[in-house]
Amino acid sequence: MMVRALALAALAFTVSTAARAADPRYPNWPCAQAKVPEISLAAVWAGPELGDAESKWKDDSKISALVARLAARKTPLDEAEKSVKEFLAGSADKTANAKLLFAGLFDTLNAQRSQVMSGLERVSRKQREAADKIRAETIQLQALQDATPRDDAKVDAMSNQLIWETRIFEDRRKVVRFVCEVPTAIDQRLFALGRVIQQEME
Repeated sequence: MMVRALALAALAFTVSTAARAADPRYPNWPCAQAKVPEISLAAVWAGPELGDAESKWKDDSKISALVARLAARKTPLDEAEKSVKEFLAGSADKTANAKLLFAGLFDTLNAQRSQVMSGLERVSRKQREAADKIRAETIQLQALQDATPRDDAKVDAMSNQLIWETRIFEDRRKVVRFVCEVPTAIDQRLFALGRVIQQEME
């Protein structure tokens, strides 16, 4: 029966989310991947100390514009790597510009990750609320179906409402599963670009 399927879908979401949220610090984290709030600099950069490049990269308009282009997910990674090589090849002070460029990428991509993860947790909270609502309305619908006399108009209205709410719930679930891959993709992008920058400095 459709009603039982709706209730099971909502219950399955709640159980799977609870199972994933093994880390009590992040109860709303909906992804199978462990939540790592920030990328560690040491994990992606083995080059020289960044020093004041961490704050000064924003002062260089050319660096800032390049960082924005390289950090954009719509820019293919191979194209981004090529841009890094071309920029550093034409730099008078390759080491200084390399540090500025990486500092900008590190800041920008970490900020992107934080934004994506906050969005995921926000949607996860909405999904929990939606799952609770679907379960409660399923119980109401079952009561309406069992009532004597039965009000078919109310049963139909509640059934249609549940079907609609469950479609929204399922659509969000699919989006969450897709977006859960984004923080890892950002990590990989930063690591790849950091490696290219370091290679060009040698």
